[in-house]
Amino acid sequence: METRRILAINPGSTSTKIAVYQGDKSVFLKNIKHSNEELAQFENISDQFEFRKNIIMKELVDAEIEINFIEAVVGRGGLVKPIESGVYSVNDRLKEDLKIGVLGQHASNLGGLIADNIAQTLPRAKAYIADPVVVDEMIDVARVSGHPEFERVSIFHALNQKAIGRAFAHSIDKKYEDINIIVAHLGGGISVGAHRKGRVIDVNNALDGEGPFSPERSGTLPSGALAKLCFSGLCTLDDVKKMIKGEGGLVAHLGTNDAYEVEQKAKAGDAKAKLIQDAMSYQIAKFIGEMATVLKGDVDGILLTGGIAHNPDLVSYVKEMVSFIAPVLVYPGEDEMKSLALNGYMVLRGEVEVREYS
Repeated sequence: METRRILAINPGSTSTKIAVYQGDKSVFLKNIKHSNEELAQFENISDQFEFRKNIIMKELVDAEIEINFIEAVVGRGGLVKPIESGVYSVNDRLKEDLKIGVLGQHASNLGGLIADNIAQTLPRAKAYIADPVVVDEMIDVARVSGHPEFERVSIFHALNQKAIGRAFAHSIDKKYEDINIIVAHLGGGISVGAHRKGRVIDVNNALDGEGPFSPERSGTLPSGALAKLCFSGLCTLDDVKKMIKGEGGLVAHLGTNDAYEVEQKAKAGDAKAKLIQDAMSYQIAKFIGEMATVLKGDVDGILLTGGIAHNPDLVSYVKEMVSFIAPVLVYPGEDEMKSLALNGYMVLRGEVEVREYS
């Protein structure tokens, strides 16, 4: 019987998910949600470190998990420099770049830091990250924007998009590396990626600049109006950054980052909630269409995943707009915890080579 245990840690913008696997079997899974009020007490993402770590340890203790048997602690990767897909050990250089947030601040930066901190307290554990959000496989032409000062960058839900892509490929008896798909991750942030033969050749910057608006991000904004606001004297740089990420999207329109709450209000006849939900659905569908052109219309499937994919009205809206492109399949929730844990298990079994961040 397999006894090796893996702890997976996935800090998201509005939640912290943890899982304990024994071999390839889940023995504990917890999704800890954080309200706006809880997170508002912290000025920066890095300030949330102790808060989130303490919650994780409390949940493990309450669940009576024997943590000394854990041999790998795998954290979600953060906004470090662009790197190849794979599993990386948490070394000093990686920790420094996670603290700085080379490409920006996001809760995922805490994944490797918390993993390392916990692993250091355990007798046999090592810390890793896997398929971080900065996995970069974009083709050169996709990097060019309308001005040389603004290069497009790859920041997206790489771990879940890759996991769902492989799951779909398996379901049709093909290899992920042999198919073309569009994957839309619908969560606190929304990313829509064009996967060509196992590589994400184009994707919106889901963190702070492009794509559909989401529960707390503004997505693509009219650039002229944004520039005018920046020089109006009404906002500081921090104010504008919060408008783009954290206080945009559903938060700005409806005062909540809870997509389920908006879904229920829309169902109950709240006209504004329905309009904003429909607008988010509309933008998701538009960006799926954009990625279809990237793949020149050769699309084997459109995959909707993430927490918001549980919303049948939103899914129906998107399907109606894009089903002419390719079959639309829904993978509600996410497979990130299993993917993180199985990456750790493959390391323990010697099935993958651990990379060193430098």
